[in-house]
Order: sequence, then structure tokens, then C-alpha cells
Amino acid sequence: MNQKRLPVSGLAAVFISIFVCAFSIASPVTLAQSTPTPATPQKVIIDTDIGDDIDDAFAAALALRSPDLQILGVTTTFGDTETRAKLLDRFLAEAGRPEIPVAAGTPTPVKSTFTQRRYAEAGHFAKPSHGNAVDFLLQQIQRYPGEITLIAIGPLMNVGAAIEKDPATFRKLKRVVLMGGSIKRGYGDLGYGPPQGPQPEWNILNDIPSAQKLFASAVPLFVMPLDSTQLKMDEVKRAFLFSQGTPVTDALTLLYHQWGQETPTLFDPMTIAFIVNPSLCPVQPMHIRVDEKGFTRPDPGPPNAPNAPNAQVCLDSNPDAFFRFYLSHFVYPEPERAAP
Repeated sequence: MNQKRLPVSGLAAVFISIFVCAFSIASPVTLAQSTPTPATPQKVIIDTDIGDDIDDAFAAALALRSPDLQILGVTTTFGDTETRAKLLDRFLAEAGRPEIPVAAGTPTPVKSTFTQRRYAEAGHFAKPSHGNAVDFLLQQIQRYPGEITLIAIGPLMNVGAAIEKDPATFRKLKRVVLMGGSIKRGYGDLGYGPPQGPQPEWNILNDIPSAQKLFASAVPLFVMPLDSTQLKMDEVKRAFLFSQGTPVTDALTLLYHQWGQETPTLFDPMTIAFIVNPSLCPVQPMHIRVDEKGFTRPDPGPPNAPNAPNAQVCLDSNPDAFFRFYLSHFVYPEPERAAP
């Protein structure tokens, strides 16, 4: 596709040149040392509310460009789940991966603006129907018990429904990697000053009962909260990415412009980055309680009877390391994929 590129000022162009030079020197060594491709790719399912904010698309793109992930399917959650599924049909087709199944969750009342609806509804990519997200998830777990990582980067409707429908099968997940929660830092607290305190986070707040079920499910849970995921993608990084001219980056360019804001915060891609390279978001064991207002409260319990950890939580990350990792995955040539 021939998509419009971001306008880049002369000063930004200088920064891009410096960034590309430094990237081309450093990234091969960094990538070789930190992200070796395993012999057998990790099986994952992505549960997403793609189409509102833009970070879900950036997360999906990173997963598609990660040869050490085998994407068994993508499920949509929250709001207009069928149109979200149509968006994924087009995105996957344009990325050269139309074989990846897409399943739609139960629609819910719309609470947000579907900024990328035009992309979803254009073209001839949409499949005539999509399976049920909860049924798809449970069927895949039954097929691959103990092997699947569920990547939860949207409100947790499908997760809660799967636990409610078949808790025994849900517990056969290998793990859940979740973008959600706020432990010490809320929105806009980027760690430059004293923490401003936690806030209810979007993915938790929009289905508190399902979040409570997940944290009580006894499935290994790895949590990337606001504390470690407020990763701002500035103009230089955007221009570098969008200038690659690949099918995936062209699709991201178009979705970014339909999103209609300037600087994306890449909350969700940290889940993918963590799976491929856990050192990018070191975790620590914690017992987290989801309260009735959607806060994710550390609850260690009394000293004489401490609560056992129910999650591994990443409270800090290095944005420079993250973006070097992220951008390295979008430079040609196409990554070689390990055989399933």
C-alpha cells in the first residue's frame, strides 16, 4: 500500500539520521544477545479491544513480527466486537497472515470511540462470520493443555466468561500475561518525580468482576501495570517506524492517522516484549486484590499469616531498551519463523 507518511521537520530529520545510525550499529548485537529464537515457538492467543486506542495495533504488529511466537488466534473484547474482528481480518491479511483465526466476544454497550472504524469497514477482507471468542479460547486450551499463553490487552469480558463457563479448562493455561492495573503510579505519572498514587486502570475498571475472577483463578499471572507501560512513542521513533514501507508498518501508519492523536503511549506492546524478552520488564511476586472500585491493591496480609503471591508484577521498565527492542523487529528482512 502507498500510505501517507508523517511530515518530518528538518530538525526531526537530523534526529532520525542519528537514531538510524545508532540503531544500525547497536541493534544486531542487542537482538542477538537478548532475544534468541527458540527451537519451538511459544503458543499465544491475543485478547484485544483493538480499534479504540492505537496501542493494541502496535502490540499485534510486534507479535506478528516475532518469529518466536506462534499466534493460535486473536479474540476481540469490549464494545463492537464484530467490527473489531473485521479490523483484524484486514490487518492480518495485509500483514500476510490471513490464516490466523479471529473470534469475536459478546458485544457490550459502547463506552469509547471506535477511531479506526473506517479501516475495519473498508475493503474486501472481512470474513463472513467469526467464531465465539470464549468457545475458541477454551477449545484451544483443551487442544494444547499447559502450552498456551493468553495475552490479555483489553477489558476482561472474555476472560471472566471463560472462567465462569469452564474454570477447570481455563486453569490449564500455561499463563496469562496482562496489561492492566496500577500499583504505585497512575495515568500520566512517568516516574520522573515522586509517585502520584494509583488509579483504576481501563482494562480492570471496565469489568471489575472478571478481573477479580482472574486474580483468584490460580493461573500463573504476569502483570504489566501502568507503572511500567507508559511508553511514549515520540516523533523520531514514529518516523523511523513508518518509513520502513512494509505491509505491517503501512497498516500501522494508516491506523495511527485514523486514531487522530499525536503521541501514542504503547501500554499493550510491553506484554509481547515481556514474553519474548522478560528482562525488559522484571517482575516480582505480589498478592494483588482487585477492589470494588477497580483499584489493584497490594495485599501482603499480616506478618503472621502472609498472603501467597497470586501474580508476578512488573513495576518498572527502561523505555530506551524497550523501544530499541520494539523497533528492531520492523527492519527488513522479514523474520524467519521457527516451524510449529
